[in-house]
Amino acid sequence: MIASPETHVPTDCAPGVKLTQSKNLAKHAAEMIKALGHPIRLRIIALLCQKRQHVTALAERLGAKQAIISQQLRILRIHGLVEVGRESGFAYYRLAEPKLRELIHCIEGCPTAAA
Repeated sequence: MIASPETHVPTDCAPGVKLTQSKNLAKHAAEMIKALGHPIRLRIIALLCQKRQHVTALAERLGAKQAIISQQLRILRIHGLVEVGRESGFAYYRLAEPKLRELIHCIEGCPTAAA
């Protein structure tokens, strides 16, 4: 939401203020965006927004080989975007950062998003 000239947005809450003031935050954000910058990784995150999943389920839903999904999950895990937990011998992946749901929602709502 863009504030109109009549709307006062506190400086510390305005979008972009923290990124413009902190090189470290900007660097971290750029690394996170790079980690999301592959179509399969972005689709994995979108699926994990719905519920936790194991590699086999992700591979089936995305129509990709399990080895490829595992490689992409490793990258997401290294960047701290997903976490893994074990249950009944299966490794289940979930979002490490719940705000990724908001990002995916924003991306899906972009008027220029391809169908």
